[in-house]
Amino acid sequence: MTILSSMPVYPQPVIDSGHRFDASRHWPASLTLGFAAYPEADTRITRMNVARHYGPLRVQRAFYPEGRDGCCHVYLLHPPGGIASGDSLTIDVTVSENAHVLLTTPAANKLYRADSNNVAWTQHTHLKIEDGATLEWLPQETLAFDGSRGEQTVIIDLAETAKCLGWEIIGLGRPASDLPYVSGIIEQRFQLSRNGRPLWLERQAIDPAHPRFLGKWGQGGATVHATLWAVGLSDPAETITELRDKIAANHNWAVTHRRGVLLLRYLGMERNEAWDILQQAREILRPRLIGVQAVTPRIWLT
Repeated sequence: MTILSSMPVYPQPVIDSGHRFDASRHWPASLTLGFAAYPEADTRITRMNVARHYGPLRVQRAFYPEGRDGCCHVYLLHPPGGIASGDSLTIDVTVSENAHVLLTTPAANKLYRADSNNVAWTQHTHLKIEDGATLEWLPQETLAFDGSRGEQTVIIDLAETAKCLGWEIIGLGRPASDLPYVSGIIEQRFQLSRNGRPLWLERQAIDPAHPRFLGKWGQGGATVHATLWAVGLSDPAETITELRDKIAANHNWAVTHRRGVLLLRYLGMERNEAWDILQQAREILRPRLIGVQAVTPRIWLT
């Protein structure tokens, strides 16, 4: 007589694919990039030596519009073109010793209206810059649709002699279509440290239901918010003087320098004005920071 014994049955793990539309909706994507400077003849060439992704985050091949031994330009791609409820994007970048990298995007990012469950999105960016290295973090603007809910975090870790020039720009609503940002909430967090010591910590809640949103003591109803930072300047006082002399003065922008971090802020109503001011500032800051004239990424001209 043959006895058939059954194998023990173990519960199978439930894999959350993200293809759900309830309050637990979750669609993760991640991108990990690494850059290193490789010696070649009598110079160094920055190459992308790590490029790992999960989900719809990609990069194009590296470009060298400033020469093979110049800055390595890389474009970050998010094929969906926007962030919706449940999306969770994580970007992790490491720039190793003496490398020089410019990261940007081919178009504006969009933050779509939350779904019927009010599920939030998240976008977390971690930038690590080692000694002697330089990172230019220059994404094009982010456009928040009415009703968007989410959290944006930027963490920057610099070594002792690392340098960084970057910005974040957000436009609220779609004024050209008469669709203002009147509901939702977006929380922005910035953390910049050198050798583990915090130099700039900031948290801002963009909430049209809060008095701060319209109050003159707060955001004053501004629909375009922009922040530019520069770390590693040897002559911050002279730099600020040049910025104030060469950029047309108005009440929408201001510049400060504290604890080694230069910050230029814009609060206004015009995306083009904010973009122009930040580009003018970059043309002044880049030569002072790294001794090289500003070069416009080709993707901005398409």
